[in-house]
Amino acid sequence: MENKTFNVTGVCIPDKHYMADVSGKLKKITETFIKPGKYFTINRARQYGKTTTLYLLERYLQKDYLVISLSFEAADDLFASRYSFAAGFIRRVGRKMRQLCWEDAVQEKWNVPISREFPMEDLSDRISELCLLCGKRIVLMVDEVDKSSDNQIFLSFLGMLRTKYLEQQQGTDRTFHSVILAGVYDVKNLKLKLNPGEESKYNSPWNVAADFDVNMNLSVCEIEGMLSEYEKDHMMGMDLHLMAQEIYDYTSGYPFLVSKICKRMVEDIEEKIRWTRYGVSETVKLILNESNTLFDDMRKKITDYPELREMLYAILFKGQSFAYNPDNFIMDVGCMFGFIKEEDGKAVIANRIFETRLYNLFLSEEMLNNQTYLAGARVKNQFVQDDGLNIEDKVLVEVVV
Repeated sequence: MENKTFNVTGVCIPDKHYMADVSGKLKKITETFIKPGKYFTINRARQYGKTTTLYLLERYLQKDYLVISLSFEAADDLFASRYSFAAGFIRRVGRKMRQLCWEDAVQEKWNVPISREFPMEDLSDRISELCLLCGKRIVLMVDEVDKSSDNQIFLSFLGMLRTKYLEQQQGTDRTFHSVILAGVYDVKNLKLKLNPGEESKYNSPWNVAADFDVNMNLSVCEIEGMLSEYEKDHMMGMDLHLMAQEIYDYTSGYPFLVSKICKRMVEDIEEKIRWTRYGVSETVKLILNESNTLFDDMRKKITDYPELREMLYAILFKGQSFAYNPDNFIMDVGCMFGFIKEEDGKAVIANRIFETRLYNLFLSEEMLNNQTYLAGARVKNQFVQDDGLNIEDKVLVEVVV
């Protein structure tokens, strides 16, 4: 078997990649949401491990449930019409049935051509029949669901699932035991994805969903477990707890950033300082100077939401403090994108790497604009000392411009 690596792209596979042990999270999701038959959304920021969580959860549930796992990534053709959606959904679920070797009789009934006159109604009946024929409860997982969450056909699909869920509760229909939708945006609050003027779509048809309150940040203990696995293979002699705490202090457990530090440490840091506190700080410097999809998305999001940008700027450059309020639209957006978090009742930047990257971005823009750079240099926040950003007592990261 090939040597394991730290992975920052796509799904993490336990046999191929060094990963944190998230079995405790999987158990909590199963006990709290799946077993009671709840419908819910896993909405977290980009590269927060949503797809990997679904993959691991599917494996975890296979003993007791039939799991249908789909993705709406690159699925624009599904939403051309109600018929194309219903037929495409049938086709995609049928493909999953073949992969999982479901009974031939079940597959034959499911794959009958869909009605062109009443496609969504036919799809609803097909789901009911499927759930009646199967001996196990069915869990439906749909990843990248917000790719088309501003589409009326998608809203119709959610409405159908909601109606069937309510009728199943009343004992008048059969449908999926549990439904999990995963994406950045919470489909209970679809107005975040809609264009201006589309007021009629603001009320989500997904109001039956339970609040998903599982913390998906990696804890120090979980990071330590991942490093322990690496240490067993490579015998670096690292202080596991110290390294886990150091990585957590920079990332606050953001899964992509945790794996990114580990990956670049292995690939780009010389061995004599690798897996030391100094090695971690040097790795962070490298990451802060690179372009990656997470930082690119951050820049795009704060451009799309200028009020969010203003709040982040005020926190970093003006030292302003904002009381955290989940009903505040901008704070809600900032939390959803993973840029801010609640700490001691205040809205703060989510982690030290984001804090540094945002500071560097704002400062470089001011220098290029040549308007407020001199004033900005005089009001650097508490993290700036000696022309560098002090993100640790004695570790300075250069301000990149």
